This record gives sequence, C-alpha cells and structure tokens, in this order.
Amino acid sequence: MLYQLSYDPLDMWSGHAPAGVRDPVVPVYGPTPGPDQMRTPRRGAQRWAALTTMTRMSAQHRVSARIGAIAESATLAVDAKAKALKAAGRPVIGFGAGEPDFPTPDYIVEAAAAACRDPRWHRYTPAGGLPELKEAVAAKTFRDSGLKVAPSHVLITNGGKQALYNGFAALLDPGDEVLLPAPYWTTYPESIALAGGTPVVVPTSPESGYRATVDQLEAARTPATKALVFVSPSNPTGAVYSPEDVAAIGRWAVEHDLWVVTDEIYEHLVYGSAEFASMPVEVPELVDRCIVVNGVAKTYAMTGWRVGWLIGPDDIVRAATNLQSHATSNVANVSQVAALAAVSGDLTAVEAMKVAFDRRRRRIVELLSAIPGIICPEPEGAFYVYPSVEELLGLELRGRRPATSAELATLILDEAEVAVVPGEAFGTPGYLRLSYALGDADLEEGVARMAALLGEAR
Repeated sequence: MLYQLSYDPLDMWSGHAPAGVRDPVVPVYGPTPGPDQMRTPRRGAQRWAALTTMTRMSAQHRVSARIGAIAESATLAVDAKAKALKAAGRPVIGFGAGEPDFPTPDYIVEAAAAACRDPRWHRYTPAGGLPELKEAVAAKTFRDSGLKVAPSHVLITNGGKQALYNGFAALLDPGDEVLLPAPYWTTYPESIALAGGTPVVVPTSPESGYRATVDQLEAARTPATKALVFVSPSNPTGAVYSPEDVAAIGRWAVEHDLWVVTDEIYEHLVYGSAEFASMPVEVPELVDRCIVVNGVAKTYAMTGWRVGWLIGPDDIVRAATNLQSHATSNVANVSQVAALAAVSGDLTAVEAMKVAFDRRRRRIVELLSAIPGIICPEPEGAFYVYPSVEELLGLELRGRRPATSAELATLILDEAEVAVVPGEAFGTPGYLRLSYALGDADLEEGVARMAALLGEAR
C-alpha cells in the first residue's frame, strides 16, 4: 500500500502533524515559532520570507514524491510504541515484534567480542561482504536447502531488508509488475515501489491456508509482469507451501520467463508435518532467474546484528553489489564475524528455540480460538498467528465501536495494554498478527487480557 503525504506546510508550525501524517516536519529555518510569532514575525522580513518560501513549496512537497510515498513499517511502529509505553512504566505486553525472545548464542557473542579487539576489523572491508563469510553462506545454503552456489553469487547485506531492496533495484525498471500474494510482509510492497516496480496483490484466504495457487498467479499475470515474490514459511500467516506446490509455482514461473524473489528467512522454523522446500532446488531450471534472500536474524536470534544476504545470478549480484558500494559499503565487520560464527556452527540453538516456538504456537492458537469472534488458523511455520477478527468489528466495546482491525488494535492497546499489528499493514484488513516469539508467561497474560476485553463486545 502506498500513501502520498500532502498537507499545508503551515501546519507544521503548530508542532503537531496534521491528521494522517506520521511525524511533524521541522523547518530548517530555525526554532519553530509559536502562534503569536506567526502573526507578528519577530525577525521581520527574513521570517516572512522563509514562511512565504515554505508556502510555495506546499505543492512541490519538501520530501520527494518517491520517498514521501513510503509508508512507515507498521510492525516496527507497533513495537516502538509498546517499548515506549513500557519505558514509561506501563505494563504493556507486545505481540508486535517479529524477533525471538532468546539471546544470541554465547559462541556467536564471543566471536564478536574477539573481533572488536582485532585491528583487522577496524577498517573497511569489501562492500559485498567478507570473503570467508560469503564462502560460509554458500556452504550453509547447500547444507540447509540443497542449493549449490558459488561464493561470488552471494552478497552480504545489512539485514534481509537491504537484500530485498538491492535485489529489486537490480531487477526492476519503471512499469515492471511484481506479483505479491497477500497477506504479505509490510516491507515487500514498499521495496518494490521504491525500486521503480509496481506491486500487484494476489489475495489468498484462510480456506487455502493463505497459499496462492498457480491459477491465481496466472490470473494476475500480464505482459508487464516481471517477477513473483514467494515466501514460505510466511510472515504474517505462518503458511508453508508443500514441495509439490513450490515446484508447480516454480515451473509456472519458468514457463512464463518470470523472475522469482524468494525469502527463506524462516526456513528452519517449520512444525508438525510441514516441510520447507527451496524453489530453485525444486526447479533447477529457475536458478538463473531466481533471487534468494536470507539472513541470521530469525534462526540465530540475531535481529539486532543486521546481517542478511542475497543469492542470485552473477549479473544481478554484481549490480546489487555496485549499488551497495555507494549506499552503505560493507556491513559492520563485527556483525559479519558474528554471522560467520553463526552459519559455520550447527543448528543446536535453533532446534531449542523451535521446541519453545512450537509449544507457544499450539498454546496461542488454543487461547485465541476460545475467544468469541476470533477465528485462528494454526500456522505451520515462522512464529506468528494471523487470526480473523471480522466478527468483532462494529460491536460496542467500552464505549467504542471499532470499524476496522486497525481501530480494534488501537483499542486493545489502550484498554488491555497489549500491542498487536492490524491486518491493514499486511494488505488484508480484518485480521491481527500476533508474534508468539515472546515468553510463555507474557503470552498467557497477554491473551488473557485480550480475552477479558473482547469478551465485553456486544
């Protein structure tokens, strides 16, 4: 979803953003004047000249249209608000953040600490990543998914988000369409649009397990379609495609000469009989038109270390590396050394986390399903549930009638002090996303608060 910010810059003098605008813009002309100073400029002609200039710029936008169209990350916004409230002494429980509640494993932290003391890592390193880390990522990819790649086909990035943007920027031209099954992670459409492409939403439903079919994708394909975003396991739904479905979609992409950008960040977090399958492994003929995005954030509880990677054909990786060389240069060396320790080690830590996530997954589904008006499918992967709250919308609740899931999420935060992310952020209003990557006690308490509140709906 794209949002164009358009408002009178005079409103910024009040110090408050107009309705619908996320943050006030601070003028560059000096301290913000108050209302009296607006009427009687303290500095005469200079102040009025600045004010006149700003007025003229209202039609031009002080922020470029390209950047002004970017929506704030809803998941990070919810998490930031919850943390701010907790810092202010409020007992807020946050289900918003998509990050494990476990600490980064000790052996990874120790590798980083040693790197801090090593002068080698106090200097610039190659923009595309440490050679030894690229080799380790290539080895880890073959070990975990069966995809064999050369280190030269790996680009180390500042988290998975930069990998996505670099990939889209290297791939897309204005007018190129990218098929995006919904519900989708909030960053995908923004990265596509920022890179010049056009996201084309392909709706899915709980009845299909939130999985897109070949028929749905084909119905959305046009001559302008350049690529498909494919995610399994999925954020926000936890949907996991079977190997057969992955192969069918991959063959369809090959048939129509489409690129696939596949996000495999949750590859190790699958439960029950669900099975992770990498599309370029299932369909080898797709390799030359496939970009794989991954990172250490979820598997090794390293969300704050900011290390991801992009794997792709030589020309795409070279182009994306050139872009990164001007945008950020190398990822912080200490983080890269930590990531090297992570991907070179075994999967003992993630297996322990997975046991806890699986327990919480089953428990949160049980608790949410017991709340009248909530329908909560059981996810097969990642660490999110995505329940429907459509039956609760429009009901009276503590003097309010939330008409949208966004309004309901606000009410839940205000009244129950529980932070959740509304479905509007993921392209599907009427739902809430809750991460169960939080402690068991907080999970129980948070859902209990929601149940007590929502049980009052009439």
